[in-house]
Amino acid sequence: MIADRPGAAFDIGIERGRIVAIEPDLRAEAREINLAGRLVAPGFIETHIHLDKSCILDRCKAETGDLDEAIREVAAAKKSFQPEDVHARAKRTLEKSILNGTTHMRTHLEVDPGIGLRGLEGVLPLIEDYKWAIDLEICIFPQEGLLNNPGTDELMVAALKRGGRVVGAAPYTDSSPHGQIERVFEMAREFDIDIDMHLDFGADPENLDLLHVCTLTERYNYGGRVAIGHVTKLASASASAFEAAARRMADVGVALTVLPSTDLYLMNRNQGMNPARGVTHVHRLVHQGVNCSLSTNNVLNPFTPFGDCSLLRMANLYANIAQVGARADVRECFNMITTRSAALLRLPDYGVAVGRKADLVVLDCANPEAAVAELVQPLMGFKAGRQTFERPAGRLLPP
Repeated sequence: MIADRPGAAFDIGIERGRIVAIEPDLRAEAREINLAGRLVAPGFIETHIHLDKSCILDRCKAETGDLDEAIREVAAAKKSFQPEDVHARAKRTLEKSILNGTTHMRTHLEVDPGIGLRGLEGVLPLIEDYKWAIDLEICIFPQEGLLNNPGTDELMVAALKRGGRVVGAAPYTDSSPHGQIERVFEMAREFDIDIDMHLDFGADPENLDLLHVCTLTERYNYGGRVAIGHVTKLASASASAFEAAARRMADVGVALTVLPSTDLYLMNRNQGMNPARGVTHVHRLVHQGVNCSLSTNNVLNPFTPFGDCSLLRMANLYANIAQVGARADVRECFNMITTRSAALLRLPDYGVAVGRKADLVVLDCANPEAAVAELVQPLMGFKAGRQTFERPAGRLLPP
């Protein structure tokens, strides 16, 4: 079965790394793999993860579980990061992602005077080392502020010159949130690169920075090249404010990534025994014409002390949090880790179609809705037609 061709089985012919045929009953003198009707989908896409600060729970506290503690603990820990340490932890996380069917990844990477470029030096070699399994790009951003943190601007520029391909932001940590956003747009235009910001991370839906981002996106004709992550404030917005923000984002071409695990873990801890979920309903934004993705964000650190790098788990978790039941919306949860993520990363050579690069994942189910609902396991993956991993399907052993 093919993800976007329900109800019928096809053979997929691959030659020189590309899909050359999708037809019933293909014949070829080549290796054949019988998938017994299982689902073939385009490889999963991780649009927002932090390789550089993954797997550091052994050196940090996660006791209060709030954002201030997470920023404080990671800021202290990363002062001792060395490129070799970052590389080892990032490699561990990257390999888990590959084994869970991910074939494309955008990792957000911090630079500031406390860590310098050591995080970049640790992650950058992974692009070449793992190109056989995954396309990896780096988004440079200032976690601890930009305008209020002297030296960070110069480090961001240096990192972009050395291999960063996207520029990001975290304006809620800055003395001038709008000033940081404006400087990031300047960097993006200077390097002709895309933008991907952490934005509106909080519970108060007033004073949304996303509206300023939309204004600048329109002003600089950057539609389709700007993504924002988290935007948990929209989870608390009124229906009218939510719809107004959705219309504005759709009109100017700003995409949104929700990080279900982190957003659920960090938000609304002060609300007693029945806290609001704090996860923005992206399937409703999709209904309004906004492109959205679901992603992992943090893995085993104080921002999110959980994670196995499964994007299907993120889709399933989101569907539970947002109470998604309609079949079309469950399908969109799958799209938000595949085709919608591809649109966010502007990947033209993506998908299960003739002529496209054969970046594929095989799932132990018959359709995308079942993949999300049942949290199925990826059985094998392919990058440019070459198999990159396998995971045997479970089987019962009766007496």
